This record gives sequence, C-alpha cells and structure tokens, in this order.
Amino acid sequence: MALAAVTAASLSGCASLTAQPTVSTAGMPGELEAIHAAAFTRDQAVFWVSSNGCTSKSDLIPIVSIQGGNAVITLRRIDEDKCHQKLAEGVQVKWSFEELGLQPGSPVSVNNPYQLPQT
Repeated sequence: MALAAVTAASLSGCASLTAQPTVSTAGMPGELEAIHAAAFTRDQAVFWVSSNGCTSKSDLIPIVSIQGGNAVITLRRIDEDKCHQKLAEGVQVKWSFEELGLQPGSPVSVNNPYQLPQT
C-alpha cells in the first residue's frame, strides 16, 4: 500500500507528499484522520483510511485551506466506525476537485499523518 501511495504520487504532477504542511487543525470538526495513502489526479483526491468495516465517505470530511497559493487538504473523521470487521487494507474514499472547490490541476498537499495499514 505504501508503494501504491508513492507510485500514485509520482504519477501526479500536482501532488506534494515531501513536506508536511503546517496548517493548524484547532477548531476543525471531528478528529484528525491518520491515512494509509493519498493520491491526486488532475481533478480528483483519493485517500485510503482505516476501517472497522463500516467506514464510508460520509464519515469523513475534507477541509481545504490555501497556504502559499497551494491547496492543503486535512481529512477529518466526523463519525466513528463502530463495526468489528477490521479491513486490513482500509477503504478508499475520493472527492472530485469540484467537490473540494478546487480547479482541475491545482497543486495539492495533505495535512494528515500517515499510518501503515494494520495487519
């Protein structure tokens, strides 16, 4: 999965995974979500997150801020996954740039910690 994140990031000209942005998460809704991987295409943001079997897109909220002219996405969990069927690889959730209020091809980085999938 980590290799997939590196590969996906290298294929996208608009992703920045090298330096962690310093966007304050104080006052944001929900809890900061550790992610397994993130990838960006010209018009889509894709994340892989942990799941106990019931995580869906509606359980998470992407918060977009602009820092130095670039978009920074902070993924927050607003609903706890209370199921008991842990998915080792987690689940994939994605948002279009239109949903995020971004123009296609916008430079994007992630403000979430990375966590390898639990096996």
